[in-house]
This record gives sequence, C-alpha cells and structure tokens, in this order.
Amino acid sequence: MVHPISEANDKSPFGSLTPSEFYARHSVTHSSEYITNPRGMKLFTQSWTPLPPTEILGTVAVVHGYTGETSWFLQLTAVLFAKSGFATCAIDHQGHGFSDGLSNHIPDVSPVVDDCVSFFDSFRSRHAPSLPSFLYGESLGGAIVLLIALRRGGRPYDGIVLNGAMCGISDKYKPPWPLEHFLSILAAVVPTWQVVPTRGSIPEVSFKEEWKRRLALASPRRSTAKPRAATALELIRICREVQSRFSEVDVPFLIVHGGGDVVCDPACVEELYKKAASKDKTIRVYPGMWHQLIGEPDENVELVFGEVVAWLRTRAERGGGEAETAVVVGGA
Repeated sequence: MVHPISEANDKSPFGSLTPSEFYARHSVTHSSEYITNPRGMKLFTQSWTPLPPTEILGTVAVVHGYTGETSWFLQLTAVLFAKSGFATCAIDHQGHGFSDGLSNHIPDVSPVVDDCVSFFDSFRSRHAPSLPSFLYGESLGGAIVLLIALRRGGRPYDGIVLNGAMCGISDKYKPPWPLEHFLSILAAVVPTWQVVPTRGSIPEVSFKEEWKRRLALASPRRSTAKPRAATALELIRICREVQSRFSEVDVPFLIVHGGGDVVCDPACVEELYKKAASKDKTIRVYPGMWHQLIGEPDENVELVFGEVVAWLRTRAERGGGEAETAVVVGGA
C-alpha cells in the first residue's frame, strides 16, 4: 500500500488536493476537536477512520515528536494506518501545532504523557474493547510511547511501534561541551530562554529528500528556533529515564530506525532491544537512512512503512498475542 507522502509536494502534504478531497481519495473520514486538559490548555486532537468496506482491525494512537505536529507529515502516516484498517487518533502536545502553550516548550514531560493517556483512552472507549490497540511514536513521541507503555494499572496496549525513537540524543546533535553541563543552571535561571545551540536545524539533518525539507519548513506552525533551556534539559532527562527502564519494557514492539540518524542515536534503540523483557520484539535499523524515515526516497519509505503496516496487521489479526522474538538489524 503506497504511503500518501507520494502525493505531497513541497508546499502541502495534500499536494494539489483539498483536505476533503484527499480524505475521500484514500477512503477515510476525518474529524478534529479541541479538548481542555487539567492545566486549562486547549489541545488539538484529530482522528481518521476507514470507510466501508474496509474492516476496522484495531486502533492506533500516533504521537509526534519535538517541534512536530499532527497536521503535517504525521497526518499522512495516520491516513496510511486508517486506510490499512486502523481507527487512528493523534494529539498536538502543548506548545505544538494548534495546541495552547509556549512554542515548543516542554519543561516537564509528565503532564504531556497524562494528556496523551487521557485522550487515547477516551478514543479507545469509542470502539469495541475487543479491538486490539497500538501506539506509534516518532522521535520524542517514541519516548512518550515508552513512558505510556510503562505505566501500570490502565488498559494495556497490544503493541507499540517506535520510529526514530528518542532513547538517546546523538552526540552529533547535542549541544557542544561544556554547555550541556550548564543546562541545569540555565534552566533554573532562564527556563524559556532560546539559547541552546544544536548542530544544525532539525529539518536539515532529519529529511534526506530536499523537497521534503522544504515541505517541513512550509508548515506555518513549524519553528526552527533554538530549544529553550528547560526543554533541552528535559529532553536529556527523558532519555536517561527511558534508558534506566529498558528492562521493564514487556509490551510487543517494533523498532524502525535510520542507521544514519544523527539526531536520535541508533545504538540506544539497539540497547532497548537487548534489554527489554518483551517476548515479541523486532528491530529494523536501515543503513544510511536518516532520522525522519518519511523523508527518505520513495522506495525507502515504502520499505519502512510497508513493514510497519504488516507488523500492525499481523498482530491485530491474532488479537495482539505474542510471537517468537524476531530481530533484523540492517536493510533488506
């Protein structure tokens, strides 16, 4: 099944179509609404559902990364999941997309995880409880997915997909020494100061295809500003937390990651694979591919997302049950 990114251009994810025409072309329905979180912030949410005769196989909640949003690239992947048979939902984190909050500022990820859990549980409750449910996260969204999966007491998920997951920030992208070591002071004194330098803007080092970099920058909600001090400190702390809890991960998972990723270190997801307690775990590290796998040439996009959809459908069709451990490191 061809990924909808093939119809985009460098100005719009929908190419020459209107959003309504785009959804109709892919036989999915779309809806959006604002919800208000306990902090009084209005958060933008969306959902996509396959139209008959496509059978709904399960639900997928997709989670975007730092500086990301649900209405641009991630929406195209959501449409792919929906037309593949999954009722799909997404939420713009505080300070991202159409949601309230200081631009791209996440000084504490815990309330963001709370927002995701609350909305995703609400979305799942609209569908039969017998339907398998999955989480899909990109970059920081991958770390958030892990933190959701590690929470106990609620309805568990039947599997998670981690795409370019932020389990560790690459040394090739981190702030140069010694600034990283002074972040705690900066975060305490000037938490919202956009002073933390990184080695290249995220679109420049994430999207291999030049036209897709232009599309990323075409979003009116995309910021290329430097990370705020408290946010940068929190991103580093999140990596340390998830790394310390790798052995607690017991949900079935698929990791897809670019071997040439200079934003989120591939070695860290390989360590997650080794340490996780999951009986059903698969890792695919694609040599030479960059951080944003949707930003690759068409043939690479089809390879990666074809495997993601196949993994989801296989587990949905068997009701989320566990299978033998599988690992493939490297390209096909």
